[in-house]
Amino acid sequence: MTVIYVDADACPVKDEALRVADRHDFPIVYVSNAWMRLPEGANVQRVVVADGPDAADNWIAERIGKGDIAVTADIPLAARCLKAGAQAIGPTGKPFTDASIGMALAMRDLSQHLRETGESRGFNASFTRQDRSRFLEALELAVQRVKRGQA
Repeated sequence: MTVIYVDADACPVKDEALRVADRHDFPIVYVSNAWMRLPEGANVQRVVVADGPDAADNWIAERIGKGDIAVTADIPLAARCLKAGAQAIGPTGKPFTDASIGMALAMRDLSQHLRETGESRGFNASFTRQDRSRFLEALELAVQRVKRGQA
């Protein structure tokens, strides 16, 4: 059965992910480094991992498999999920694919280098209603791919 894994620590679309999971009767697992208020539901599982770098990412990557879906903004985690045969979607609705993950990793590394050298202070755009709408559409498309056996 398909499971939706949510990297919950900084995820702005926890409620939206649950709506899609409930509509399709898929289990959803919220994974975080600390207890937090999360949506409730019959299909909801909460996992609080030990504090530490990448603990939540490692927990998800060790369990996700073909036919599952990850919701994460973490590009290295998305790459690990794709390698396991799962789908990965960012909270802004951008799907990570085998074709796009290499460039996403490279841009992440470049941005990190520019921040470390002081060339850039970093900038994160505000999360918008359009991002939320794109996410819902992308997650629904991912679920449909699973149901058609294309994922």
